[in-house]
Amino acid sequence: MSAGRKPEATPLSVYVDRSDPHAPVISVGGDLAFTTAGPLRAEIDRALGERPAAIVLDFADLLFIDSTGLSVIVHAWREGQQCGTTLRLRSTPRFLDTILDMTGVAGLLARPLAAPGVERSGTGLPGRPAATA
Repeated sequence: MSAGRKPEATPLSVYVDRSDPHAPVISVGGDLAFTTAGPLRAEIDRALGERPAAIVLDFADLLFIDSTGLSVIVHAWREGQQCGTTLRLRSTPRFLDTILDMTGVAGLLARPLAAPGVERSGTGLPGRPAATA
């Protein structure tokens, strides 16, 4: 974050492209934080309700993320696991890649989709999530 910039200074923008019903793209811009995360979570839940094969979160215009924003990504992954939807991240800025690595979320996202009703053990697959194209 640049000097003098306050977190949550830029409103969150969320745009959903449903042109591919099997993999809707949710584009996220601005600040994804405690006070702004609600609309993104609602769009993710709406998209998951349609049970697509995948959901793509595009972070090309993301400027800031806090722990609440990170928890929305984890929520999307967890709920996707429950309904058979893969979560893919696209155009992640360097700062988000760093946060995903430091928190272990990158490893979580790299795990293959679980079979319905089957619990997994272990720490997941090593390396970057296939989602950061």
